Amino acid sequence: MKQRLFELQNKIGYRFRDEELLISALMHSSYTNEKHLPKHKCNERLEFLGDAVLELISSEFLFFSNRKTPEGELTRMRASMVCEPSLAFCAREIGLGDYLLLGKGEEVTGGRKRDSVTSDALEALIGAIYLDGGFASAKEFVRNFVLNDLENKKLFYDSKTILQEIVQGVQGQQVSYKLVKEDGPDHNKTFTVEVFISDLLYGEGTGRTKKAAEQEAAYHAILKIRKENKE
Repeated sequence: MKQRLFELQNKIGYRFRDEELLISALMHSSYTNEKHLPKHKCNERLEFLGDAVLELISSEFLFFSNRKTPEGELTRMRASMVCEPSLAFCAREIGLGDYLLLGKGEEVTGGRKRDSVTSDALEALIGAIYLDGGFASAKEFVRNFVLNDLENKKLFYDSKTILQEIVQGVQGQQVSYKLVKEDGPDHNKTFTVEVFISDLLYGEGTGRTKKAAEQEAAYHAILKIRKENKE
């Protein structure tokens, strides 16, 4: 465990003074339930705090980097930046799921790759860094791992809108989505969706909701269109 904590801290470029905070950030409720630990030991309280810290940091970032943008647009931009798929995308970039403490049931059902689990853990990690190193440390982490490479991240988490805008510029073309597969029990389904432009298949995506699967399918369709336009 010690080596794993050391490895994660190297990845994120932050060394915890109190490693118990880091452990708490990685501790999913399924783990505390399985180990019969008190409920407050899991990462949900840190997630609550990290969510507020992230909102403030992202709001400040947008306020100063978009000086003439009205409040309503800033609110929409912030909501896109800190939504579950976006935070899960950021968590995947640092491999956060690999370090989580999960119960056996959550482990075998793919919890390490589930957007809801990894996005919550990222917020918990932000909360832990805030408590351990203060606002400046949390701000540095968010800028390095959440607010970096925003153009590509926007392409990922707002891909359905972007794809629709691309296709609207071509007369006679329409975007449609088709659900092709559902896996897993009702409480933990995985959906697979294909996206078509007119009658041509352009991408496929999976997710724990149909909307998430559609977003991923649209993302792959955009990448394909960009590749075609370069050729």
